[in-house]
Amino acid sequence: MRSKFPLALLILAFSFQINSFSQSKEKPNIVFFFVDDMGWQDTSVPFYKEVTKLNREYYTPNMEILASEGMKFTQAYAAAVCSPSRVSLITGMNPARHRVTNWTLRKGKSPDPEHPIVTSPNWNLNGLSAHPNEELAVYHITLPELLKNEGYKTIHVGKAHFGADQTSGEDPLNLGFDVNIAGHAAGAPGSYFSEKHFSSTWRKGDKIWDVPGLEKYYDQDIFLTEALTLEANQEIENAVKEGKPFYLYMSHYAVHAPWEKDPRFYQKFIDQGLGEFQAAYASMLEGMDKSLGDIMSQLRNLGVEDNTIVVFMSDNGSPSQTPPNLPLRGHKIDPYEGGIRVPMIVKWPGVVPEKSKTNDYVIIEDIFPTFLEMAGTPKPEKNSDDGKSFVPILEGKKTNSERPLFWHFPNTYDVPPYSIIRKGDWKLIYQHVDQTFELYNIPNDISETQNLISQNPKKAKELSKELGKYLKETQAQMPSINATGESVAYPDEVQIK
Repeated sequence: MRSKFPLALLILAFSFQINSFSQSKEKPNIVFFFVDDMGWQDTSVPFYKEVTKLNREYYTPNMEILASEGMKFTQAYAAAVCSPSRVSLITGMNPARHRVTNWTLRKGKSPDPEHPIVTSPNWNLNGLSAHPNEELAVYHITLPELLKNEGYKTIHVGKAHFGADQTSGEDPLNLGFDVNIAGHAAGAPGSYFSEKHFSSTWRKGDKIWDVPGLEKYYDQDIFLTEALTLEANQEIENAVKEGKPFYLYMSHYAVHAPWEKDPRFYQKFIDQGLGEFQAAYASMLEGMDKSLGDIMSQLRNLGVEDNTIVVFMSDNGSPSQTPPNLPLRGHKIDPYEGGIRVPMIVKWPGVVPEKSKTNDYVIIEDIFPTFLEMAGTPKPEKNSDDGKSFVPILEGKKTNSERPLFWHFPNTYDVPPYSIIRKGDWKLIYQHVDQTFELYNIPNDISETQNLISQNPKKAKELSKELGKYLKETQAQMPSINATGESVAYPDEVQIK
């Protein structure tokens, strides 16, 4: 009698092949770990060619682990301020196009102060809208909406800051998220302390800053960063139990002001010799890093680590109150690298080589098409082409090193208004107030100390022409000149001397 073993073996092998095929077609989970106001050097992971002073002062061991398991981006960029970055990542549009060019908060009210020479344009100060035709707001189908349509459970935890108070965009549930924990109109917490009920009343602040929905943590001696992490990990567990792929937008309020010490880590930095403010800031960074580690542990414990993409990024550079992010020049809101260059790491098991690094540059609006491609989700038919998927970079393919990147800040908040183009090694800044230019070769001068405009006017003219063309194509708003009421000229209309 012929043995049945070979047939059983064949059936087993066939079943394994079907199983493997099914798993290979399974949509990956995506965790976007987004930090607020974290500078390029605010970590023990070096993103520069050498270890810096701040790399030695700060302690972010879980970022180090993530970098060892994935790809480090040394030239990742965001907008120079928070709301523009957040609207860009969720829509794929550049701020020049979506016109949310500064931070939002109160419906119909701009944070821009008066300027003696120019006035800000009538920008979309109400932020992102959940439907068309909302006043001074932009509408676009969002990343979580598209992922949700493909079967993803979409989870928002932490800072939203997409739309102004009393508008449809203030609530992430209106923007495609199935779950919203602690997200609302404000871009900073009232407090990080549960004993202060995450409220600003302790500093006599407006309750508009109070973090919503975390009442169960009141008076529990828990830091806001930790509370958000516990909530995120519970939602991951819920999604896994439901058998759904998930998109977790883990958007920390940290390390934005108010800078309050995380008591779990503060004292060791004091013992290290740091001053009170610097120790508090360092403790907030380590608390954020612990959150990253806790989430990565949850993925591992639930058996979904190998099918989960983790992307770490910051929304803009560090604010001027914090230590300089040397060798970069400038801070948050500035047009210089310290305002727009941010830390970024991507872990994609089976795709991205461990301990890899790329010097190819990417920008915040690239998140939108990249995550759609990762999830196998088609881009919407009516979609801008501002963002470009960086999946080819992750797969080690050659990319266009001369792709132009653009920034546009026509507002009078904190610094004079400006526009920027980065193309290849070159970066041109157009200052709106006096219609002057600055030209830098970034690889040769990362600190932007040598304005090469007089040495290389030909390159400056070439870039100003391309910048002007883009601003016109997107119908980018320009500030108006107080003396005449006329709009500031586009850069290609200004003679370079």
